[in-house]
Formats: sequence, C-alpha cells, structure tokens
Amino acid sequence: MLMEESPRLLSGGNPQIPKGEGNAPVQAFLDAVPAGWKQALCRRLDALIVETVPGVRKQVQWNTPFYGAPDDDGWFLGFHCLTRYVKVAFLNGAALDPEPPVSSKQDKPRYAHFHEGDEPGEQFVAWVRQARLLPGEPL
Repeated sequence: MLMEESPRLLSGGNPQIPKGEGNAPVQAFLDAVPAGWKQALCRRLDALIVETVPGVRKQVQWNTPFYGAPDDDGWFLGFHCLTRYVKVAFLNGAALDPEPPVSSKQDKPRYAHFHEGDEPGEQFVAWVRQARLLPGEPL
C-alpha cells in the first residue's frame, strides 16, 4: 500500500503546495495547513471570501492561495501562514478605506495580521468587498 506524502511545511508552518488554478489547489493548501487555530482561521478566511465574492476565482502560487474577482484577470487578495500569525495581503490595499493596518515596502499592498484567537469580522469583509471592485493585480 502506497502512503501519500504530506506536504512539506515551510518556516512558520506554511505548506509547500504545487501551483494550480481553481478551488482544488486552494483546498489542498487548506488541508495541509497544520491542524489547530491556523487551519481554522485559513478555512474561515476562505469561507468569508467565497461568501462575499460569489464566483471568486482561486489559485495557488508561491505556496499562497490567491483570490480574484470573476470579471477580472488579476488578483485582489492572498494569505500566508507565519509562525505567530496569518498574513492577509490586499494587493491594492492602499486604495481601501480604511487601509489595512500593516504597510508594505511597495506602494499598493497592505496587510492584516490575524493571530490566534482573532476572528476576521466586519472590517475584513468590508475590505474584501472593496478590494473585489478594484482592478486586480497580475501575478
């Protein structure tokens, strides 16, 4: 009987997942996030994005799930597991009101960090609604 190998975890617990288009690679990413608060949070982020943006496009690239509006070729959001938090990247975050709290070395992206016990709430959903309406970023 062949045993399926588990995805390798990178530093911070982010799974190393092959790139791919669609929901299946994103679900593989979510399944590979270590069980516990990070996996629950990543699944919650995915569910909120799907609920907020009907028909959202998904892909995994650079071991990160990305989300795009159904009527746009670009991407508006991605997230990544780090040791103490999950980092949500709004690719055009500087155009959101209010801007997500963590700045970038680049002009457009802004980040929100979710730690153990944090619940992405109304502000996260408001950012997703706004970000979905902006031109997406190519990857």
